[in-house]
Amino acid sequence: MKVFVTGGAGFIGSTVTKLLLDQNHEVTVFDNLSKGKEEFVDKRATFIKGDILDQETLEKNLKGHDTVIHMASFIEVGESIKKPVGFTQNNILGGVKLLEAMKNTGVKKIIFSSSACVYGRPLENPITENDPLGEQENPYGITKVTTEQFCKLYHHLFGFDVIILRYFNPYGPGELHEPETHAIPNFIKAVLAKKPIPIFWKGEQIRDFIYIDDLAYAHVLPLNLSGFHIFNVGTETGMKIIDVVKEIFDLVGYEVAIEDKGERKGDVQELVASSQKIKQQLGWSPKTSLREGLQKTIDFFHSHPSST
Repeated sequence: MKVFVTGGAGFIGSTVTKLLLDQNHEVTVFDNLSKGKEEFVDKRATFIKGDILDQETLEKNLKGHDTVIHMASFIEVGESIKKPVGFTQNNILGGVKLLEAMKNTGVKKIIFSSSACVYGRPLENPITENDPLGEQENPYGITKVTTEQFCKLYHHLFGFDVIILRYFNPYGPGELHEPETHAIPNFIKAVLAKKPIPIFWKGEQIRDFIYIDDLAYAHVLPLNLSGFHIFNVGTETGMKIIDVVKEIFDLVGYEVAIEDKGERKGDVQELVASSQKIKQQLGWSPKTSLREGLQKTIDFFHSHPSST
């Protein structure tokens, strides 16, 4: 299958690209490198430097592909509050331009990278795909909800096959965002540099952390799926942030100070996935335990000291 991966030079996109290539798919990576790095792109892929806001370039390069995996989104929640216009332009307008380019070139299948944030403050955990979408706390969440709706609209209007993957909390080797806002890489980098770890809410928040390789696998299973589908992608296991920190301490063999940052506006107390739907319909399940994934991530940052 010929797969067009937007944002394929990023943390998740580059991992998905490698897995697709390992399974003998033909891959085109389309990325403007504003967040990703060209050196992350597997050399077996065709790389095109381009922006999803450039519909003409999209259409030129989309022709002949079977599927789009769309991951070219801005993801930093805090940055979205500071720069709502930029997030709206890239994530929503860019998403619609991509859908239009797909329609105009006859590529009518999209796997969209969404987020558990669309649930807002969930009524209960674990969260199922049938739970209502909650009130959004930040522009990033609004962009994900809106792009999901546009994907659904193109399914109804133009017969697109749409698979929406709602990620919970991805982590793993190769996570080098600038700025880095995710907990696990920041915790590990602080520990390796023997600096205090900043923690909000005394680390009592509960999250569902999913290892990057397991998340990537969830993108290749629906390649032959038709229709409209939404899947949560998580481990169904909640972990307190403070317990993740203690696990990292145990793995490295020492502790560092914890910096209490108090409360933080917009945080949800608990987010845990029900992944029964993707397990039953696609046979997906996470293979990597948190401890194993943390060790691999620590090893990565050990071998990339400049990133710490």
